[in-house]
Amino acid sequence: MSHRKTLLAASIIAGLCLSGSLYAQTAAPATGPAPQSQSSDQAPDQSKAKDLETVTVTGIRASLQASMDTKRNADAIVDAITSEDIGKFPASNVAEALAQIPGVTLDRQLGATQRVSINGMDPSLNLTLLDGHPVAQAVWLYDDAPNRGFNYSLLAPEVIGRLEIYKSPEARLPEGALGGTIIMHTVKPLDVPSNTVSGSFGVNYNDMVKDSRPSGSLFYSWHNDDKTFGVDVSAQHYEQFQNRQGLENYGYTPVSGIVSKSPVAAAEVAAGKIKLSDQIPNQISVSNFQQTEKRDSVTSNVQWKPTEALSFNLGLMYARDNLSNLNQSLYPWALHNPAGITSLNEGPNGIITSGSQVGTPCKNNLNCVSTADTYADNNARKSVITTKGVDLSGEYKGDGWRLDGQAGVSTSRNPMQAAVKEIYYGGGFNWSINQGPQYTDPSTANDPSYWADNGWGGNIGKELYKAKDTYGQLDFTKDFDGFLNNIQAGVRYAKHWESQTLNVYTGPQALTLDQIGFGGLSDLNGAKSLGLSQTAIQHVQTAGANAIFNAINSTPGFGSTQDPNSYWDNTWATTQENEAAYLQANFGTDNVHGNLGVRYVHTKNVSSGWVIPAPCAAADVWNCDFPSGFGYITQDSTHNNWLPSFNIAWNLTPDVILRGAGSETLSYAPYNQMAPYFAANDTVLTAAAGNPNIKPYRSVNFDGSAEWYFNPESMVAVSFFYKHVLNYIVNAATTEERQNGSWTQPGFANNAAALVASGACTTTGLCSYDVTAPVDGGSAKVKGGTISYQQAYGYGFGLRANYTYSDASTKTGGALPYNSKNSYTVAPYYEQGPYSASLAYTYRSSYLAGGYVAGAPSTYIDGFKELDATLGYEINKNFSLSLNMLNLLNSKYYAYLGSKTQMSSEYVTGRQYMLKANFKF
Repeated sequence: MSHRKTLLAASIIAGLCLSGSLYAQTAAPATGPAPQSQSSDQAPDQSKAKDLETVTVTGIRASLQASMDTKRNADAIVDAITSEDIGKFPASNVAEALAQIPGVTLDRQLGATQRVSINGMDPSLNLTLLDGHPVAQAVWLYDDAPNRGFNYSLLAPEVIGRLEIYKSPEARLPEGALGGTIIMHTVKPLDVPSNTVSGSFGVNYNDMVKDSRPSGSLFYSWHNDDKTFGVDVSAQHYEQFQNRQGLENYGYTPVSGIVSKSPVAAAEVAAGKIKLSDQIPNQISVSNFQQTEKRDSVTSNVQWKPTEALSFNLGLMYARDNLSNLNQSLYPWALHNPAGITSLNEGPNGIITSGSQVGTPCKNNLNCVSTADTYADNNARKSVITTKGVDLSGEYKGDGWRLDGQAGVSTSRNPMQAAVKEIYYGGGFNWSINQGPQYTDPSTANDPSYWADNGWGGNIGKELYKAKDTYGQLDFTKDFDGFLNNIQAGVRYAKHWESQTLNVYTGPQALTLDQIGFGGLSDLNGAKSLGLSQTAIQHVQTAGANAIFNAINSTPGFGSTQDPNSYWDNTWATTQENEAAYLQANFGTDNVHGNLGVRYVHTKNVSSGWVIPAPCAAADVWNCDFPSGFGYITQDSTHNNWLPSFNIAWNLTPDVILRGAGSETLSYAPYNQMAPYFAANDTVLTAAAGNPNIKPYRSVNFDGSAEWYFNPESMVAVSFFYKHVLNYIVNAATTEERQNGSWTQPGFANNAAALVASGACTTTGLCSYDVTAPVDGGSAKVKGGTISYQQAYGYGFGLRANYTYSDASTKTGGALPYNSKNSYTVAPYYEQGPYSASLAYTYRSSYLAGGYVAGAPSTYIDGFKELDATLGYEINKNFSLSLNMLNLLNSKYYAYLGSKTQMSSEYVTGRQYMLKANFKF
């Protein structure tokens, strides 16, 4: 049948394009179908295929054509990219390559992209698979909130041969996605010529840091002459600076909350200069996040094909990602001591936009008392993620039937450590929401002898995060002649386990900055580009992460005192087991093809965590008796779901295809949200908590598209999507009275006194926390559409562009996280002879995101634009040069609360340049 014929042709094109990108991009004859991953498209009926012409594929156009043909011949609504797309279009990881696809948007809080949204859905509601299986992932940032979104910075783009995004599901695909299912495929040794060698070496430069780091990759593939056995190995070393500079503010307080403590504020209210309802930033902080990522990874595939009917593939993966970092934040904190306020100035929308504070600095004083308080947080974090995986898949082809199997295990582990030093300065300052703080006496502010611990010597937290995926799947396919092409049936078992254990060690000695280690004055280029104050650009800093760790560990006897509340509130484990079975019928004629199926899923969740009685939390001691119902408790829940799906494609003409799809899908809350835990920030009194009783997300979906392929390398497509989410999990904010876990820690007395004075805590440490916890939020709707255009012009020029509209809200009218109403990409390219070049301009409108620290209120991110570029030169068929340039506009990432005048944070991350020399034989 013609549908099977075109699917086979598409497979050949994709395989040859991959081969070209790996060895010489020279013309290659089609000798047979490229092996298919059992998790990807259904295997074509090879006995029906005939009259295939030799296909020649090279360069950008060939890869775009292969991607386009995958989309054209799919039963579902699918987009695809190949390794050539990743290599020739601006990208430092797989996520950035995905940004070229309609409906895909990225969150840029950090330069290395981790959050990928599809059709306006939260990144946690996508499912990402590598060669058809999950990859376990430990969190990389200490005290971060885990999510189910895939960390694409874990995988080097060199290991990926091709990938597909399924925007409408099929019954055979694993459950877990509301936005889309992304399937990445590694290169297999029998797909490329024997003794293929390729690789690159280069440097990565960040203009904000003004320094560079090395990178390199090597791929080797071999198979015997009979193509019955083959091995490939891919190894990468990658280093990259991540530097984020800017301003942060943790919430707002009404003027009415400080007038009783600030005579100046009371007088300005009485004079009508400010209002009681005006909102004051809690603290305008200068933030400098510094990280040098060092990633080493090795992947390997071993293929064995003893007969034409039987084949096996063993996939191995090892990755070690060093993501240690240092975050230095300068907090001139006006509201910490309102008595020192000397002025407040009202701006638009009732926001106090600037003010001043008077105070007296202390020299070499570990217990300074002043009416102006500045704290400089120094968070040094060690983070090294080790990820391992073993995957075995096999296929047996009978006479008109096929049996596929897959099983494996993936583990990830990160033993994080975080050392905190919070040094103090008592001098006066002015502050502005637009420019940050400015010290009134720079001579003392820039002198390290005026900075010291102020009663509290800090602590070290050790957080062990582990994750493990175990899975097994069996699929059976029976072929038929006629309208019904084949029937597929299968079963799948998947178990995910994830845990976190936190131990916080307290009691280090208080030291001056000179004793900790003075690192000179900062010179923040990012702060300069944002137009911030001279203090924001240039201020004292420690000598770095090692100095902070050494200052704490040098305390005699340190490590013997451990905080119970920190352990109880942040130690949990959760397990999810899914047992699934499906039945899918695939049908097709010359003009109509598609599939109809249903998937049954039985889910069991088991969550464990500590529930502590108030007297034990108040005592903050280990030897405390827990009454019945308290202690380390375990809760479980089960859910059963039937998930029908239907996809149909109608070839209206040979070049015009209409598609329709209907389905029901489900997804799950992040693992930590299902555990009975409580993670608090005891200084600003915010917290995040879990909820073991939340139900899965469920959604009824309708999708459609119209596609016109007006020449072999060009197309125009429009699509629509509608998702009625029957249960959307939302974060609800409540106020909870809870014992402050830091109340009895040495040196917390000054913070405690300020919290008591503000009325937020009692003298015994019972405080009002703003707690954010997940709840079943009822229904939500997402509706929208995309339009995409791709065309190759003459003289080597071409263009691809797309636009996405997505309108989403909960039943109460609230926004859905990570949903931008408008987004678009314009990406022209040029490739002629040895020269190639491409540009990519992307934009997404404002969207709701999450808070930065535990329990912080959700923030909105302003519209973000990005311009990237790539230049390439092919020296000869074996050697080439490439230059990737990312974030050329150095765009500002701006977060706000409520209105845009309520700044929450603003950052820049710098321009990144990646120069590489590439080779292939």
